[in-house]
Amino acid sequence: MDPTHGPIHIDDQIELIEPLYKPPTIKQSLNAALYSSKLNVLMIFVPLGFLAHYFEWNSAIIFILNFLALIPLANLLGFVTEDIANRCGQATGGLLNATFGNAEELIIAVLALIRGEIRIVQASMLGSIISNLLLVLGSCFIAGGYKHKEQDFNKKAAQTNSGLLAIACIGLVIPAAFHFEGSDQKVSVNRNDLLHDQVLNLSRGTALVLLVIYVLFLYFQLKTHAHFYNEEESEDPELSFGASIFLLGFITIIVTFSSDYLIDSIEGITELGLSKTFVGLILLPIVGNAAEHASAIKVAMKNKMDLAISIAVGSSTQIALFLTPFTVILGWIIGQPMSLLFQTFETVVLFVSVLITNYLIQDGKSNWLAGILLFATYFIISLAFFFYSDPSSVEKIIGSKYF
Repeated sequence: MDPTHGPIHIDDQIELIEPLYKPPTIKQSLNAALYSSKLNVLMIFVPLGFLAHYFEWNSAIIFILNFLALIPLANLLGFVTEDIANRCGQATGGLLNATFGNAEELIIAVLALIRGEIRIVQASMLGSIISNLLLVLGSCFIAGGYKHKEQDFNKKAAQTNSGLLAIACIGLVIPAAFHFEGSDQKVSVNRNDLLHDQVLNLSRGTALVLLVIYVLFLYFQLKTHAHFYNEEESEDPELSFGASIFLLGFITIIVTFSSDYLIDSIEGITELGLSKTFVGLILLPIVGNAAEHASAIKVAMKNKMDLAISIAVGSSTQIALFLTPFTVILGWIIGQPMSLLFQTFETVVLFVSVLITNYLIQDGKSNWLAGILLFATYFIISLAFFFYSDPSSVEKIIGSKYF
């Protein structure tokens, strides 16, 4: 009995209950994950990649099979983390989505670093930043612009991420300029050894500064300026909480093994004429950014450009300010000379990518032509690195243990 409106009928009670969220069952959760994307048909390559490694097939075949296997795994990992993010607030959820969305890049980088593949680590970090800025963001502009002609987004939040990327560029340019100024092939071996140590110490100090900036950015995003990142409504989770945690752990384990087999077979790919720089900078980011790519296009077509920008540019920001400095500090801990000294051409490419991205998002509007411009830039960069070889002269100057 309602004291103010009289008795509540059964039909009214049903109407009140129906809008409430009902947690999905285990069966519904597994079906949601299984049919979350058409890319899941590529899951067949997961066991094939394992078999190829176990039976020691040709290295190129092992690389290709595990490369294809990591694409649906990355996409599925992104789906699960996005579902978990829907249980949190928008700012916290977006941060969680970006963090676990970059889990594959982190796993590949750590495994490569342990093996001493410094070039693969550097190239994969740089490639992930460029791929998110040009390929993923370009896809968002094209997909969203084709359907909605012109779209608006919060330019304050976008420009904040762009400013952070500019700081990351400075963190790479300074070690390169420092090394260029101090290097001289005619000086003594001791002088070059001293320069090597100076660049390494500069990189480690810069990495610590970038990590502090990233922590301050988290405080900015989650506390003082959370309203910049709280403009989109979260959707109801499609997975139960238990299923989400289980799938997150299980997929991460599979990704670790597939990534390990992939890195182990890279030498076979380089024997076909592809440089380690091209593999790390162009090929590996295609795998690592599969989840961000699919999610960003989907929300852009729904005219949610704030979220699309957050996925693409926010992911690049996290890689530049967290993952890359983290690998430098981790290398310091395990005795690997990982540094922020990228080759001059790579540093210029990163600078150009950040420059054109900043230029296209400064007015808070996007269209399909802007996406074409980003696509064209990425194609030119990919073509350049296809013909690019790691110069041996650099190895002679700074020491083979960088490469």
